[in-house]
Amino acid sequence: MVIGVVAGAVVLALIFVVGVFKLMWRVAEPNEALIISGSKHRTEGLEEGMGFRIVTGRGTLVLPGVQAVRKLSLDLNETELHVDCVTHQGIPLKVRGVVIFKVGDDFVSIANAARRFLDQQRLMSERVHNVFAGHLRSIVGGLTVEDMIRDREKLTGQTRAACGTEMEKLGLIVDSLQIHEIEDPTGYIQNLAAPHAAAVQRDARIAQAEANRLATEAEQQSFARMAEATRDSEILQAGYQAERDKASAKARQAGPLADAGARQEVVVQETRVAELEAHRREQQLQADVRKPADAKAYEKRTLAEAERDARISAAQAKAKETELAAAAEATRVKTAAGAEAEATKARGTAAAQATRATGEAEAASAQAKGLAQAEATRARGLAEAEAIKARAAALAENQEAVVAQQLAENWPEIVRAGASAFGNVDNMVLLNGADGMADMFAKALTMGGTGLGLARQLLSSMNQNGASAGGGAGADGSVRPRPEKVAVEEDKR
Repeated sequence: MVIGVVAGAVVLALIFVVGVFKLMWRVAEPNEALIISGSKHRTEGLEEGMGFRIVTGRGTLVLPGVQAVRKLSLDLNETELHVDCVTHQGIPLKVRGVVIFKVGDDFVSIANAARRFLDQQRLMSERVHNVFAGHLRSIVGGLTVEDMIRDREKLTGQTRAACGTEMEKLGLIVDSLQIHEIEDPTGYIQNLAAPHAAAVQRDARIAQAEANRLATEAEQQSFARMAEATRDSEILQAGYQAERDKASAKARQAGPLADAGARQEVVVQETRVAELEAHRREQQLQADVRKPADAKAYEKRTLAEAERDARISAAQAKAKETELAAAAEATRVKTAAGAEAEATKARGTAAAQATRATGEAEAASAQAKGLAQAEATRARGLAEAEAIKARAAALAENQEAVVAQQLAENWPEIVRAGASAFGNVDNMVLLNGADGMADMFAKALTMGGTGLGLARQLLSSMNQNGASAGGGAGADGSVRPRPEKVAVEEDKR
């Protein structure tokens, strides 16, 4: 009885111990970490005084009522990225992607994640989305649409690098970041691809046209070969038919040809007999007539040829002698003529060179004279133009002085013109004595004053109408008279 009680007590004690052990023992699953708080602990890699213990992949004892145990999931998490961005070119885009992340396996990462997400693990995806959305907008703002399309790996790498520090502070690591789609509400990407699509479509149409052309050529070649085969077949059939017709004709002509052949053989034999008879008579004539005649003719021909050869040899010798003499004379004449021609050529060359030198000297002299005359004429013209210009300027400034100068310079001409009225008077009778002489001199002075007024008026009108032209060559190239000469002519009139 006592043994039974003892055994029952031992069993109850064991059951109690096992129950307490199971109540205190906690085991961390492979995909979770146990965060034990409630007593001071120091974990390797963590700062001192964190106040909690981390257990992964093993079991540990926990004091109920003293320590609290909570679990932090180490599973993979996924968040969808739907970010509205604006590129460096100012083009709005919608970037679609996915981020696969988890809590880091080291104690530091687990501690950081536990302090931030232990009671808010369901909000972990939203926090990660916000982090990646901000950095993604910043990175896209520095890129162009072409860069994003052609090098998505660059966009992904820059985004992961930019978010790495913040994810590390959150205790998270990024297993994968994928940019699935770049939406373009403005149609920029479609327009960007339009030239390439048009080029591909053009190349496709060209390739299709080339294929159609090759197919047509192949069909035409096939038709040509079929026609050629048909032609060859018809030609062969026609040849075979011709051979059959020829054989039939020969078969039909065999009888008549045999009769004609027999008759031909008879005629041939008769012809041979006649030829033999004629040959015999010819041989008889050769022996009786031709042989003796040929002998006599040969004798005469031989004698004539010998005489002819002798005459030809004599003539050839004489002709050779004459030819040599003529050649010598021709050589002598040619040599003399060549020497004379060379001398004539040398004399002609010398005369031509002398004539050319004389002509060149005369041309140079004439050119120099012409240039000198042109320069002299030009200098006189310039001097006259300057003088006329100066006179016109003086006339414009002090007309009376210029008129007085002109009258003084041409006064003899004016007096001579005034006295010409008395040039044809032989005898002059003055009435009233001294009074008549005074009247005559008064009239002469009146005529002189009138001439002076006319000259002054003429110079004034010239100054108003064309003195500015210099009194020389006019605008149309005509030569204008000098003012002093015009005054003299007026006084003479």
